[in-house]
Amino acid sequence: MGMRRASGVLLLALLPLVTGCAIGAGPRPAPPAAAPAEVPQRPAPDGLRAPGDPFAKAQPDAAEDTRAALAVYYVAETAAGFRLQREFHRVAANDRPSEAVREMLANSTGTDPDYRNPWPAGTALRTPVDQRDHVITVDLTGLGAGQMGSELGAIAVQQLVFTVQGALQSTDPVRILVDGHRVDKLWGVVDTSDPVERGDSYELRSLVQIDAPAHGAEVSRDVQVTGEAAVFEASLLWEVRRGDVVVRSGSAATAEGQRFAPYAFEVTLEPGEYTVRVMEDDVSGGEGRPVLTDDKMITVS
Repeated sequence: MGMRRASGVLLLALLPLVTGCAIGAGPRPAPPAAAPAEVPQRPAPDGLRAPGDPFAKAQPDAAEDTRAALAVYYVAETAAGFRLQREFHRVAANDRPSEAVREMLANSTGTDPDYRNPWPAGTALRTPVDQRDHVITVDLTGLGAGQMGSELGAIAVQQLVFTVQGALQSTDPVRILVDGHRVDKLWGVVDTSDPVERGDSYELRSLVQIDAPAHGAEVSRDVQVTGEAAVFEASLLWEVRRGDVVVRSGSAATAEGQRFAPYAFEVTLEPGEYTVRVMEDDVSGGEGRPVLTDDKMITVS
C-alpha cells in the first residue's frame, strides 16, 4: 500500500468459483504482521452486536422491537485466499438462527458485492434450525447437483456454521442435512458425516472488517467508520480514495492487538463519492502474505 502512518493517534470510540485445493493444504503463507498461530482461539462466537453494528441503538424504535440485527457471513476472495466477511442484517427476531440462515442464502452477494454467497442458487432452509443435545441441526433443500471445489466448499460450510452459531450465541457443532437426510460429503468434497465444528477464526475470517458505514451508504460530512480487526500491535491503517486519488489517510488503534477487537475513527469529507479502505500494516516489508483489506463505497451528502 506504500502509505505512511499518520502522525496523529486516533482515539478508539469505545465468491460460484471452482478450485481443487483444500483449506490448509500445502505450505501456509507467512503472515505480514499478525500471525494467527500466535493468537489464541477465542471460545465464544462472534457477538450478536459487536462494536460497529450499524443498527445498534440505546433505545430502539417500537417498530423495530420485533427485529434483530444479526451477523450474516459471506465469502470474499482476497489476495490471501478465501476469507469470511460479515454484514449486520436486520431480520425477524422470532427465530433468529433460522432467519439468519435464510438471509445468508437469500442472495448471491451481501450488500457489499465483494461479499459472495457461494451456495448454489435455490438452496433454502427446509425446516427451522434445531438445537438439542449440544448439536445444531440445519436441514437444507434445493442444493441440486452443483459442484464446488474443496477450498470453496469448505469455507462455504464454515460460512453457514459461523452464521448460525452467531445467531444462537453458541459454539455447538452444526449437523447439515439435505432434504432431511445426512450426507457423508457435501458436493462430494466436504466431510459432513459428523456435525461440523467451528473453524479457527484467525485462519478463516478476514482480519480487517468495516462494519459501518455499509457499502453504498449515504452519510454526512463527518464520517464515522467502525469495525473490527485482529492486527499487529493494535495498529490499523486506513485511507479514503476519490477515484484513484487518496484524499485522506491515517491510522487507528484497536482495543487489543492480535485479537479481534473494535476500532473507530472519524474523517471529514467534502460532498462526493468515495471509497473507504482499511488494511493491515505490513511490517514484513512485503516478505509475508498479502495484507488483508476491506473497503466500502460511500456517498457524502
